[in-house]
Amino acid sequence: MFVISSKNLLLKAQKEGYAVPAFNIHNLETLQVVVETASEMRAPLIVAGTPGTFAYAGTGNLLALANDMARPYNHPLAVHLDHHEKLSDIKHKVMAGVRSVMSDGSQLPFEENVALVKSVATFCHRYDASVEAELGRLGGQEDDLVVDSKDAFYTHPAQASEFVARTGIDSLAVAIGTAHGLYHAEPELDFARLADIRAAVDVPLVLHGASGLPASDIQKAIALGVCKVNVATELKLAFSAELKRYFHEYPQASDPRHYMLPAKLAMKEVVRKVIHHCGCESKL
Repeated sequence: MFVISSKNLLLKAQKEGYAVPAFNIHNLETLQVVVETASEMRAPLIVAGTPGTFAYAGTGNLLALANDMARPYNHPLAVHLDHHEKLSDIKHKVMAGVRSVMSDGSQLPFEENVALVKSVATFCHRYDASVEAELGRLGGQEDDLVVDSKDAFYTHPAQASEFVARTGIDSLAVAIGTAHGLYHAEPELDFARLADIRAAVDVPLVLHGASGLPASDIQKAIALGVCKVNVATELKLAFSAELKRYFHEYPQASDPRHYMLPAKLAMKEVVRKVIHHCGCESKL
């Protein structure tokens, strides 16, 4: 079995001062690219999927593909539930073999968020599945969840300490100024807040919304305790832009074995860049 929990991956990253990239996959080609590239670079890898991705591809299909791709490289993967909100859905996917979960109750009032995440952690830990949760909300859109920037709020360090203690989570996703999707202006991350959160909790910290962030911001966040960096939009943009370019140049193309190749190469460059920024090459 090559599908593993993300807990030990993140604890090792925390100890050694790098981050593990979590790439959101959307199809077979994305999964192939992230697994192959991470294996070439001997980098730890988290393969993430939103509820929409799992519904689109099928949970069993994704798990089977991840296991089969990882085996020839001897490269274990954490297949991760990204932004999952329903306990029943999480239970179903953990029972199917997923061992890394993000329970997202960030849209709920604090006490309801605690109650949801605690119930998820209690269930998941029974099956050796790691649990990430978010406190504070990011702007932008992830699947069908849209958060206007004016409604987004940051993670409070003291509240983070209480949240971690009461829920028993393995990692904490923090809101410090990042957003899902593309940035229309250079984001101003609250690194002082991140430092205060790091001082308040001892679990690995997670940075969502890293697509398009400058390398300097990612590396500063890692220096301040971030151990997992999530990237989704950059992969989709690289894939779709190259696919459009190919069809513009070859409008009669019809064989996916041909037109998918340049799109995969475009994604590969993004994966290599993110692994480099995370400082995790040769850390597997």
